[in-house]
Amino acid sequence: MIMADVLTWFLIVAGVYLALVCYWLSAFALFPRAVEACRERYARPVVATAAGLAVLAPVLIGGLAAANAIKQPGPSGAVKVALLLLLLPAFLGSAGLALRIGSGLAAPRDAAEPWRRVLRGGLALAPTFLVPFLGWFVLLPWVLVSGFGAALLAFVDARKRRAVPATDSNPPAMP
Repeated sequence: MIMADVLTWFLIVAGVYLALVCYWLSAFALFPRAVEACRERYARPVVATAAGLAVLAPVLIGGLAAANAIKQPGPSGAVKVALLLLLLPAFLGSAGLALRIGSGLAAPRDAAEPWRRVLRGGLALAPTFLVPFLGWFVLLPWVLVSGFGAALLAFVDARKRRAVPATDSNPPAMP
């Protein structure tokens, strides 16, 4: 292997690492309450993983089967792009995991700059994906699936809270 090959792979890995941390920071910057809600879902990571698997597995299997069955490149490509859009809620949810990890690594500046918790958590989480095979084929898919599940559960919980009207603590007086 020549130096150019080594440098190519190093830059690919460094770029993926940087992109993941940037997705998590962007998710927190754009949707801080949603990422905080996803962080709370990681108190029970098995539930988040099960929810992610229950939704993603049939959608991915059906979507890939549909994309392969369509012989026209335009519609087949559109189905594949739609499947890739599933990564966005997965990144949003996994930002909650980065936030949870970063909250465990507390620092004095966290109150003034809460995004630093996501940065620290992301900088600690992303290198775990570098472990050959375990990181690539177990940890990274688990983080994305559980992140999708955490985002899904947070979204469902938020909709339930909005649907339930606030109850008045003082009932009306009887005439």
